[in-house]
Amino acid sequence: MDTTTSMYNDADVIIFNTGHWWTHEKTSKGEDYYQEGNHVYPRLKVLEAYKRALSTWGRWVDKNIDANRTQVFFRGYSVTHFRGGQWNSGGQCHNQSEPIYNDAYLSKYPTKMKVFEHVLKDMKTHVMYLNISRITDYRKDAHPSIYREQYRPNVQVPGDHVEDCSHWCLPGVPDTWNELLYALLLQSRRGSWGG
Repeated sequence: MDTTTSMYNDADVIIFNTGHWWTHEKTSKGEDYYQEGNHVYPRLKVLEAYKRALSTWGRWVDKNIDANRTQVFFRGYSVTHFRGGQWNSGGQCHNQSEPIYNDAYLSKYPTKMKVFEHVLKDMKTHVMYLNISRITDYRKDAHPSIYREQYRPNVQVPGDHVEDCSHWCLPGVPDTWNELLYALLLQSRRGSWGG
């Protein structure tokens, strides 16, 4: 873990998350990318690397966080809505104007979150899991799509850059995550808001 983590030891609330950067497209296909101690793996599958990273995180939390003082949260993985390919191969979410109403069109539950849930079971520290994967999956209509700064203004087709179907418009979906987090903080009855 990073040396700056010592600053978190006496925090009231710590919120962790990870997910989108754990794909082979963004991690050089797992080749000479992952390091554990001084060893750089010539090849390591992304899911195995993710499991090792989360296990390291879990051990750090168990060793360094006083659960009587600090409430630990982990926000789950937010799914993407690329249709017709990935972000770098023609995938798009343009013209999506309504959420998904039929559960049959939802993505499979993210394997990364199953890995996290497995790590969570082995931890001593109570971590409040803000599982936003499924509720986020419904909102295929809430991405910036082509409406980003690097796209040509007022053009209804993608410009020269790929569409953004993995980040979210504001206000929007992240506000829902914040409302759920706030409800969990109230429910935990910890801190000045717990009365």
